[in-house]
Amino acid sequence: MGAEEEAEKEALESDEMLLTILESLASGEISVKSAYEALKRLRSLRILKNFARIDTARKERTGIPEIILATGKSEEQVAEIALALAESQGFALVTRASSPSYAKAVREKAERAGFHVEENKVARTILVKHPAYEFKKVGKIAILSAGTADIKVAEEAKIVAQVCGCEVLTAYDVGIAGLHRLSEPLERILSEGVVAIIVVAGMEGALPSVVASLVDIPVIAVPTSVGYGLGGGGIAAILSMIQSCTPGVAVVNIDNGVAAGALAARIARVAAVATSKRNSKRSGERSGKRRKRRLTHYALFHISLQFSSHVLKFRI
Repeated sequence: MGAEEEAEKEALESDEMLLTILESLASGEISVKSAYEALKRLRSLRILKNFARIDTARKERTGIPEIILATGKSEEQVAEIALALAESQGFALVTRASSPSYAKAVREKAERAGFHVEENKVARTILVKHPAYEFKKVGKIAILSAGTADIKVAEEAKIVAQVCGCEVLTAYDVGIAGLHRLSEPLERILSEGVVAIIVVAGMEGALPSVVASLVDIPVIAVPTSVGYGLGGGGIAAILSMIQSCTPGVAVVNIDNGVAAGALAARIARVAAVATSKRNSKRSGERSGKRRKRRLTHYALFHISLQFSSHVLKFRI
């Protein structure tokens, strides 16, 4: 079946669903309100051939767009879904595109239709975007990774947060094996006024608890499958994070950068709405005091690190 025949079939299926709703309303089987809700669902649903029902209004409804998981799908299916989503909302994001063949298939189809394609090989993502489309900014977040091996999950979280409208600051390889590495990046991040921090860590997964003990904003912990032996594959990391004695830590599943990025974006959006409702003068005063408090608390941590290093030098 050709592309034109498929498009005609999709249109006929939508028309049939529309006719069914109207007939049910006319016969009194459903109320006007029920018909309205059904029509809203129909408007947000695009049936693609016989393998996908695309939720084109998900971003409008929840703030988080439909994200295409490449795993388990053929290259052709991923390319078809990506193009359909991009045509409906201006962009489409594909995750876990571990094979170069996914990017090739998406690029061939999307670029012919006039879309730009950006591949992040580290994050294993493909972004299809109309040249004129701009992501509406909703806030600022940060992402830390404990080790270099955790970066691919951190990058996945970053891309998801960005398509949800976040400005993202990053600092990688700042884990507890060399805790002094955390000092400068965390101070910089807090001075920028981020509203949430994603902390990605494998092995024993201790970094999120450390970070959460130093800040007064939400920390989203992402365990990774980095690690080996007993507790390897992310098991020790996720158990450590769930058992954290530091309040204010939310934990997502192993290697789930998508969930972390989406949650951070929701926090940023809620924070932006709350800020816009405050009186501008009072908001400025509170923001300044809060930022100073964060930096003051963090300065104490920085001093303690410096003191510890001097003690070590003295002992040596």
